[in-house]
Amino acid sequence: MIPLRVENPSARFPFVTMIIISLNIVVFTYQLSLGTSEDIFIWKYSAVAKTLTTFIPVNSASTLFPPLTLITSLFLHGDSLHLLGNMLFLWVFAGNVEDKLGYIRFLLFYILCGILSTAAQVATAPSSAFPMLGASGAIAGVMGAYFLRFPRTRVRTLIIVFFFIRVVRLPALLFLGIWFIFQILVGAPTIGSAQGGVAYFAHIGGFLCGIILFNVMEKYK
Repeated sequence: MIPLRVENPSARFPFVTMIIISLNIVVFTYQLSLGTSEDIFIWKYSAVAKTLTTFIPVNSASTLFPPLTLITSLFLHGDSLHLLGNMLFLWVFAGNVEDKLGYIRFLLFYILCGILSTAAQVATAPSSAFPMLGASGAIAGVMGAYFLRFPRTRVRTLIIVFFFIRVVRLPALLFLGIWFIFQILVGAPTIGSAQGGVAYFAHIGGFLCGIILFNVMEKYK
């Protein structure tokens, strides 16, 4: 399922969302410009579970103070599809959430969801020595907030199953519920795994943190 847009126009332009998207694109473009030095850049600014839990770098390029990588890793991506997929989900769901929280609180919400989502992944595989990078944990937090606050909003969704291609209108509750259940089903077998791959528990943790944080932050203006 690929979300195309939500049928709920925002009252204000999502400036913070656009800044976050732009920053991700700029960082990725810079990554590509590094050529053979890109690996050094990725190791320095990515979050590595084993480094975060022991404060001992697993790679000579991991020179950044480990807790800072909980933030810097949110703006790195492995390839163009990784970036485009994340930015599409962010663009579709972030506008209404930013609208409700306001610019400053939304930025704080996004960063906190990103940090906590990475922490959730680290908790399930603390000995992993693979770099974690990407905005998906923070975006999962935005999706959790959307699930809580806008469950009835229709999401125009592209469905592709072999030769079946159709755009349908799904309630956000259904779209995001299916997405979350999928993360659990696929992620459960990876608990404790020190191998690389998709950080499913960052998605799960981010989604749940998004629900909790949004519920709290919306009340305190």
